[in-house]
Amino acid sequence: MLRYLPLIIVGLLMIYCVVEVAQAPPRAIRAMPKWMWAVAVICAPLIGSVCWLIWGRPTQESLNPPSRPEAPDDDPDFLRRL
Repeated sequence: MLRYLPLIIVGLLMIYCVVEVAQAPPRAIRAMPKWMWAVAVICAPLIGSVCWLIWGRPTQESLNPPSRPEAPDDDPDFLRRL
């Protein structure tokens, strides 16, 4: 049973990363397009999954881009044009 444990761990890691790639917003993914990450994780399960977790996952900044002010008087660009 112990000899199958690394295969099970790699399989579960690959499944986790494939689901995460599928659910990630395309604009928030770093380094490569979404489809390339999916291919990398599926074709090279261990290396692709580790690379996804290190370099591809969306960061908090990429998930929540800075929002524009809601009111016109809060927008410095609008106030400059007055």
